[in-house]
Amino acid sequence: MKYLPQNPEIFTQNRKRFVEKMDKNSIAIFNSNDEITSNGDAIYTFKQNSDLFWLTGISQEDSMLILFPNNPDEKYREVLVLVRPNELKEKWDGHRLRTKEAIAISGIQRIVWLDSLEGLLQPWIHLSDTIYLNTNENDRKANLVPIKDYRFAAMMKERYPLHNYKRSAKVLKDLRGIKSAAEVEVLQKAMDITDNTFRHLLQFVKPGVMEYEIEAEIYHQFMKQGSTGPAYGSIIASGDNARVLHYTENNRACKDGDLILMDFGAEYRGYCADLTRTIPVNGKFGRRQKTVYNACLHLHNYAASILKPGISIVDYTEKIGDEATVIFQKIGLLKKSAIKNEDPENRAYRKYLYHGISHHLGIDVHDLGTRTEPIKAGMVFTIEPGIYIEEENMGVRIENNFWVTKTGNKDLMKNIPITVEEIEALMKK
Repeated sequence: MKYLPQNPEIFTQNRKRFVEKMDKNSIAIFNSNDEITSNGDAIYTFKQNSDLFWLTGISQEDSMLILFPNNPDEKYREVLVLVRPNELKEKWDGHRLRTKEAIAISGIQRIVWLDSLEGLLQPWIHLSDTIYLNTNENDRKANLVPIKDYRFAAMMKERYPLHNYKRSAKVLKDLRGIKSAAEVEVLQKAMDITDNTFRHLLQFVKPGVMEYEIEAEIYHQFMKQGSTGPAYGSIIASGDNARVLHYTENNRACKDGDLILMDFGAEYRGYCADLTRTIPVNGKFGRRQKTVYNACLHLHNYAASILKPGISIVDYTEKIGDEATVIFQKIGLLKKSAIKNEDPENRAYRKYLYHGISHHLGIDVHDLGTRTEPIKAGMVFTIEPGIYIEEENMGVRIENNFWVTKTGNKDLMKNIPITVEEIEALMKK
């Protein structure tokens, strides 16, 4: 995946933050992702390792970063390793970074070609006491294939068994969770592209349109605005499909009288937006649809009011559950008896709201960051409550993205239409 270049100071500061957490006389090594075969001689579109991208801004395959702040040779204290440009390969696969280009993107002054690394790396390892290696420590990972990070770690431990080893991922989970103002500026651009696309969809959606036509329109609008494309597979779920949280078929016709839930976001220069809106296919909410939508919007606004430094995700979710219990009773979903007899481990409101309310957002849609420690200023979260009613064949979800400040939060999607009145007025046009 190729990205438009951006301010290298983002990556320079990110490396500085990581180095400050390293032990004395240690070296850290980061690898790019593998290129993965799909079928035959075809490969999946390359997606860079998020940690390497966060530290360098480099999206090219076969890349490495080496940080050795105590290297006696100052010019090798941070090194970017790239595959040497090859004329024949470039005829087939396109341009590969030259030294000046890589420096401009990453801010790293020392570039080493991959085929000459071996003679340099071994002496550096011998000078080090501790080696930081990276692995995927996303709590939801599904890594059955031994990816490059794990193969590299096994090779290093076999070759250098007497060194101390530490986990870069543990450090990065804290660092990547806190976004700098420069990172948020890029995130905001991804959200602005998503905003423009949603406004376009309000004019495009009508009875009879296919879900996949809406998905295609999203992709088209993203690319027109300089986005790399969708940050994740767009969810375009009309009618009862909206109750499937990760609905991907996107192959039904949108019917007059139904709601359609659209969960999509643009990727821009490696950073992701994540928006969800639920709108009426015919441009007008029915009475019951409006009641449920406004109940969901109330939960969204309530969550925004309590998302601030100091609260944990666990307590935050519990408080929203308390509010959902009240609201669901008001709109006729829960009876007092169900609330009175609820299981504390599976509360009554969970029948209609069965997912989390917020997750970290950044380079990854489900970005790195703690889920157990108190929320800190600088974190970026989604807020996305939903109400899913099987007996009414209805699902509603509303999602915006928020940057946590010292005293509260900033809604980075505050300009995107969200109320019943705003949506209906724009669809009427």
